[in-house]
Amino acid sequence: MDLIGLVPSFGGLVWTVIAFIVALSIIVAIHEYGHYIVGRWTGIHAEVFSLGFGPILYSRVDSRGTRWQVAALPFGGYVKFMGDSNAASGKDGEAISTLSETERRRTMHGAPLWARSLTVAAGPVFNFISALLILTGLVLWSGVFSDETLVGEVTPLPFEGQQLQPGDRILAINGVDTPDLTSLVQVSGDLPNAPSVAYTVERAGQELSFDGPHPLPALASGVQPQSAAFDAGLLTGDVILAVDGVPVTVFSELPALVAGAEGSALNLTVWRAGDTFETMLTPRQMDLPKREGGFETRWLIGLNGGLGFEPEIRHPGVFEAVGIAGEQTWRIATTSLSGLWHMVAGKISSCNLRGPIGIAESSGAAASQGVETFIQFIALLSVAVGLMNLFPIPVLDGGHLVFHAYEAVTGKPPSDRALQVMMTVGLALLLSLMVFALTNDLFCP
Repeated sequence: MDLIGLVPSFGGLVWTVIAFIVALSIIVAIHEYGHYIVGRWTGIHAEVFSLGFGPILYSRVDSRGTRWQVAALPFGGYVKFMGDSNAASGKDGEAISTLSETERRRTMHGAPLWARSLTVAAGPVFNFISALLILTGLVLWSGVFSDETLVGEVTPLPFEGQQLQPGDRILAINGVDTPDLTSLVQVSGDLPNAPSVAYTVERAGQELSFDGPHPLPALASGVQPQSAAFDAGLLTGDVILAVDGVPVTVFSELPALVAGAEGSALNLTVWRAGDTFETMLTPRQMDLPKREGGFETRWLIGLNGGLGFEPEIRHPGVFEAVGIAGEQTWRIATTSLSGLWHMVAGKISSCNLRGPIGIAESSGAAASQGVETFIQFIALLSVAVGLMNLFPIPVLDGGHLVFHAYEAVTGKPPSDRALQVMMTVGLALLLSLMVFALTNDLFCP
């Protein structure tokens, strides 16, 4: 066996596992801290706050009597409140029966309904809030494109001749005025598929005209993790020159060429930083959300297009950044729910549901593309974890909230026997879902 040859694969596996553990641990810690802190605020005592399951690696007891611990299996976590029989907040009736009225108030099962409901809901809510804060921070840090047609950074392109320069203000393309960035994108989309176009720019106070590269070249402005392009080693900034020998001038030519292959392998001629090489990849069928709702199935290689330059960046204020992040969080949540509904209805492939292996691979892929991409992935996963925990399945937070709603309507909680049966059924459903997702990880393309 060639042990040296296994080193890159082993290193990639270790990187993937580390990225997965870091992402999941952050999200679980936030979720469980939501339960813990709101429980504390509402008078419910937490006996154990555990990050992970299994053998205890580290623990300490704070001044309030809560044991904080890190366990060996980093695949979740829990808060065990006073009066709970297990990590799923099952009722320890025998222990509760020995408590005084004052002590019983400090348990999850003896606290008022409002306190229990707030404590249970706090976990998913903290996931959503954390995603909003993360995305807000990214918007404040990275900024957003200015609406002006100012060139911020110029992307290297395989074009012989004069090109745009940082600071240029694009006044017109092929004689059509471009007063703002929106109009520039619209004009660029209507241009003929020619390698060069006529620019009119303002540079250092002077108006210049020259022929430059098409503003929407076949440039990879982004490479999607776990895509055919990602697996083939394509990078942001690569320019596709040809597909199976067919020359490509603008990015809009790629979708038709990829779709026409119908899943057959494609030979791409790629330009990267002055060098040209060829690589093979096989398009994959993907279910994509549509702007008007629903999904469409297309053959994709995983490249994102964009302008051949970076527009000027501006840094929004806090309130604008929160608004932008809120829209992103809402879009992630609604797209996730829509995807789940379409899977249940059989309108898109159930392979879109991934388990721990798929999530781990996504974590490693996101981390390999840089800190910012990895942080964005954590925000996305945090929303997904919050949504999943709100599903009305016993054992999950959503199931407990259903029990609380029943109690609010009837004036009494379900019987201990009924709760035990429903928790068992809920656990069976959850395990079945996990096995199904794991099967997708192993057998779906």
